[in-house]
Amino acid sequence: MKPRALSTFCCSITPFAADGSLDETALRAHCARLAEAGVGVYVAGSSPGEGYALSRDEVRRCLEIAVAELRGRVPVRAMGVEPRSARDMVEHVGLSAACGVDAVQVYSLDMGHGGRPDAGTIERYFRTVLDAARLPCVVSSHHFLGYTLEPALMRALADDYEHLIGFNVTSPDLPYHVRVLTALEGRTEVHVGGPMHALSALALGANGFLSTEANYAPRLCQSLIEHTRAGDHAAAQAAYAKVMALMAGMGELSGMSVRYVKAAMAALGLGAPHVRDPHLPLTTDELSRVAKRLAGLGEIA
Repeated sequence: MKPRALSTFCCSITPFAADGSLDETALRAHCARLAEAGVGVYVAGSSPGEGYALSRDEVRRCLEIAVAELRGRVPVRAMGVEPRSARDMVEHVGLSAACGVDAVQVYSLDMGHGGRPDAGTIERYFRTVLDAARLPCVVSSHHFLGYTLEPALMRALADDYEHLIGFNVTSPDLPYHVRVLTALEGRTEVHVGGPMHALSALALGANGFLSTEANYAPRLCQSLIEHTRAGDHAAAQAAYAKVMALMAGMGELSGMSVRYVKAAMAALGLGAPHVRDPHLPLTTDELSRVAKRLAGLGEIA
């Protein structure tokens, strides 16, 4: 049984220069801001990290920079993208270990073309990856793939692999979160993906939540955890309401979350709004709309 340490993680953006190259200076500055706020960081993920648009060398460089700036200050973890095979994920886990991150997320298998793996394939995939891993791992169960992991399998993996330290669970189905927490019985940490279920998950015994909002409001996201830890439920509820107001603005723009997140960061003077193909560049109108919306929400901690 693991102690219930509460925490929140930022699914970090990847900063780019105007010419589309990796902006290492901006990434270092972004990591420093997150460390100062006390939030953990997942690097080079699918969204909003644009990991699918990064070369292997760029992923390595992102991880190296994040480790240099974050390790020893806040937890720094590799996120990666959804793999097509166990081989793909084993390679990413090996790269992550070589870069010195604290842990690596193991995404669920994405077979592509609408395919959903059966139970036996899912279990073989995770055991293959976890058998090969030589660093702490966090398994992802994400409904965007069209399926979520069975709680019984999650319990079996937690029992069999000591270096499996947690699960990131993303689903709109709150009863599913309850079944996961019941099955695991505190054997690993559990974080919910996105702030939607943050308060519910914390009340049910989870460790915290992941978010994209922490890219531009890290202190606000961390305050939700700190208020919960202190038992100040009114303050935690107020922080939650503010985070959710930020998240609700994502509907202002088309495309994946990264376009809105980078527009919000630009509005707050926290970075340039450059995204990579296949995303369309942010327009002046889109940047203006996001800036106006944030201004209407008042001060963002």
